[in-house]
Amino acid sequence: MAKLQDLFAQARRAQSSSGIGFLGKNRIESKPHAAALVVEFPTISAGGAEAALKAGADGLLFTWDGKDNTLFETLKREIEAAKASSENLVSGLRITGNLNKLDRDSLSHIKDQGISFVILPFEAPAHLLTLEKKELEKVVTVPLRTEETYPELLRNIMGLNGVTAVSLDFSLNSLGALTIEELLNYRAVREAARFPAFVQAKGELSEADVYNLSLLGIQAVILTASSSSEQTEQHIKALRQLLEKLEQEEKENSPAFLPR
Repeated sequence: MAKLQDLFAQARRAQSSSGIGFLGKNRIESKPHAAALVVEFPTISAGGAEAALKAGADGLLFTWDGKDNTLFETLKREIEAAKASSENLVSGLRITGNLNKLDRDSLSHIKDQGISFVILPFEAPAHLLTLEKKELEKVVTVPLRTEETYPELLRNIMGLNGVTAVSLDFSLNSLGALTIEELLNYRAVREAARFPAFVQAKGELSEADVYNLSLLGIQAVILTASSSSEQTEQHIKALRQLLEKLEQEEKENSPAFLPR
């Protein structure tokens, strides 16, 4: 299915807003940007997902505690409404609890709501990676640890069949203030995972924050929505502009040829 790969690739390509009919009319123009922008909604509010896409989000992420099944009816309505702005919408679900109760049927039910990928914590049951592999991609949350053997442990993720990407749980409160040494420590963990990577961001990011994201080799930024829809849209637009600027600068500064 490779929906996540499409999400990462589309961020680096320009897309026209032109089109025929209702979908074409509502599709926003997209400039190439350095990483995909995914907005996470801890709680669902009607119309919030569609507004995020119109503000510049590439994908959506919702949160489920593993218990409240009444969420799914609301979730499906919100995703279907959001597809009016993005017919190729990629939506994910972060599952935070009750993981030992998940089985093939529950993952299939999640998929039927319009979900393309799930984010699982590091301590999730390993057998979940083998379920619904073709229809529901798996992203594993990777925390930052200081043990010397940790990078080697992460390299073994490559041998796990069923993992599509990783979500780096670095708790980055001030990414732009990282020292070179700190950045190298983060980079060591990121390179050990060797999968396309998400990283979490909260609030408004600075130019320095976004540049360091580039140095970490990130494919997608997860921006947590705030309680205010207006503030969320402002954060999306600001981050999107920074990602577009970074992509343009990288393109202008890339060498025309590789030295022999």
